[in-house]
Amino acid sequence: MKKITYIITIFLFSVNIYAQDSSIVFNPKRVIKLEGTTNFRDLGGYPTTEGKTVAWGKIYRSADISKLTDKDLSTLENLRLETVCDFRGPDELKTSPDKIPTGINYLNLPAGSEKVQINANYMSMNRDSMMLSFYSRTDHLVAKYKPMFESLLNLSQDKSFMFHCTAGKDRTGIGAALILSALGVSKEYVIADYAATNTFWKNETMIEMMIKSGMPKENAKALMAADPAYIILFLNTIDKQYGSMSNFLENEIKLDKKKIKALKKAFLI
Repeated sequence: MKKITYIITIFLFSVNIYAQDSSIVFNPKRVIKLEGTTNFRDLGGYPTTEGKTVAWGKIYRSADISKLTDKDLSTLENLRLETVCDFRGPDELKTSPDKIPTGINYLNLPAGSEKVQINANYMSMNRDSMMLSFYSRTDHLVAKYKPMFESLLNLSQDKSFMFHCTAGKDRTGIGAALILSALGVSKEYVIADYAATNTFWKNETMIEMMIKSGMPKENAKALMAADPAYIILFLNTIDKQYGSMSNFLENEIKLDKKKIKALKKAFLI
């Protein structure tokens, strides 16, 4: 009963964020329409606790980009992308290598993704055991996300940065949560941005693939949902293990006050 109440509370909390701030979370400028992928969106527009706003056109998040069309590649060129950060593991890269315009820096950060693949063991896991385990893990975070921040800090002034995984939901969701947190965006908006994947990501193909591989339909649909409970678990785990998100960013990711100031100067307006 306690767990059910907790989930309902989280759901209502998320709905309240959308009801109060839907024009920010679902701003028409946020989604970049591409033919070969979904959930490609701008992290701009979110307000910070210091009265600033995340700049538009500087940081993008996405799902798999292995099937982009020539028109899509032209769109990416117009976004002035300098670096694409790929959080996927070796099996995912082999099956679906990124398709990006020439001249863009490619950064693969697979830590924690080495065993991600659709296999019998994966199919036998239920949603809660897999997701709760993933979002409460911290052993891979530094190897995965410290280089991401280093790349952001080295980004040219007139260029943009994009990061993604396969679904653009879990590994990408944590990356977005860390970036927004470092920029001073409140926890409420961090959660709302994560949950917005449920609107922006068209996951029918992946759900169908999982069902064909043997996963029950309801499990597949639940596994592909961006449940706010997951990112809240991650944020709470950081607070519990490191004292606060600020402590984690400073002591583990090595974002001292000078680097945080540089990030805010580069990506806030």
